[in-house]
Amino acid sequence: MEDVIIIGGGPCGLSAAIECERVGLSAVIIEKHNIVQSIYLYPTHMQFFSTAELLEIGNVPFSSANDKPFRYEALAYYRKVAEHFGLRIHNYEEAREIQRKEDGTFEVHTINRRGETIVHQGRHVVVATGYFDHPNYLGIPGEDKDKVTHYFREAHPYTNTRVAIIGGSNSAVDAAMELVRVGAHIDMVYRGTGLSEHIKPWVRPLFESMVQKNRITLHLGSRVNEILDDSIRIVHTDGSESELENDFVLAMTGFRPDRQLLASIGAEMSEDMDKPLYDPQTMESSVPGVYVGGVIASGRNANEVFIESGRWHGRYIAEHIISKTEHTIDNSEHRGSKNHAQSEEQ
Repeated sequence: MEDVIIIGGGPCGLSAAIECERVGLSAVIIEKHNIVQSIYLYPTHMQFFSTAELLEIGNVPFSSANDKPFRYEALAYYRKVAEHFGLRIHNYEEAREIQRKEDGTFEVHTINRRGETIVHQGRHVVVATGYFDHPNYLGIPGEDKDKVTHYFREAHPYTNTRVAIIGGSNSAVDAAMELVRVGAHIDMVYRGTGLSEHIKPWVRPLFESMVQKNRITLHLGSRVNEILDDSIRIVHTDGSESELENDFVLAMTGFRPDRQLLASIGAEMSEDMDKPLYDPQTMESSVPGVYVGGVIASGRNANEVFIESGRWHGRYIAEHIISKTEHTIDNSEHRGSKNHAQSEEQ
């Protein structure tokens, strides 16, 4: 019987385990892949928007030779932190369901890579599953073709090819800038009338320069309505349509958190099922003993919670759990003292 079962081994899940252990709570992490899988899925040469200090967990310094660390540095850092604290992590084990027992404790049903079913028992559960496993699909014909991907890793496979990028946020702009370097012919299709205001400020002028030099063709106020074998069809704001030839499609349309586990335990959601209801002071959901941590606490906009803010959720959770435990002990001691006094009187 664990004090806390944490589902998700991202930075926020690791932080939650560290904070729980610090206050004397036993904690185990269940991770579907390996730790910080979302960072592993980032583009190979990606550089963070944040400084290293803002990505730190467990008060372990994150040393980097760069003003803003790169993906490979973050992977090494979080591996080091997990090893430093001796965190107990069940890698490659997927949580499928959370069940509440009559005594108020919980069972987390999982399946490992060998297909074996495992049941973990705990007094509290933290859901910190992130969002990178669930792309925002366009729901258009041809989206399931092999030429389409929602994950951009690196530019080399696209050398001297025709690539359509769907989206206008940081991920789309970063992909376009890398593709320029390998001689790809790039069409970027974005439904907005202008690029996102959140584009990294040091990247925007470089990107705009590539557009002006016709190294990137930007189609604003447009959306893709069909993906064909050798092209895509797009609709413009004026209702006109056009067709762009391409070999590959990068759908940089963002990701969304998966609410299935929270739904399995009966946690209440907002009306559109996009955001769980929880106490921001404690991160406890509508189900007592079940907490949310990291981006799972955000709404439709997955950018509502970042590592910089989500890393503190574990501390709120640990403090709340330990305060409840201490309250229970105090009440138990009070009842014991009262019973003893009654016995003395008799």
